[in-house]
Amino acid sequence: MIQVNIHEAKTQLSKIIDQACRGEAVVIAKAGTPVVRITPIAPRPSGRRFGALSGKARVDQRFFESLPEDELRA
Repeated sequence: MIQVNIHEAKTQLSKIIDQACRGEAVVIAKAGTPVVRITPIAPRPSGRRFGALSGKARVDQRFFESLPEDELRA
């Protein structure tokens, strides 16, 4: 675990962020007392996943019936 004071964190922020992104635990202290921990944010999965709604949606016979005339005109 790396612990730095606020002044050092302000002057070395890019370096501290790089260390946190590499998986090192980084703690920022105020007057020697730890106050915050910097951790990387996990990347969000990108794109759509085929079959994500499998078994969660259902289509019944009404789906295949024609719409009422007033809805077709709209």
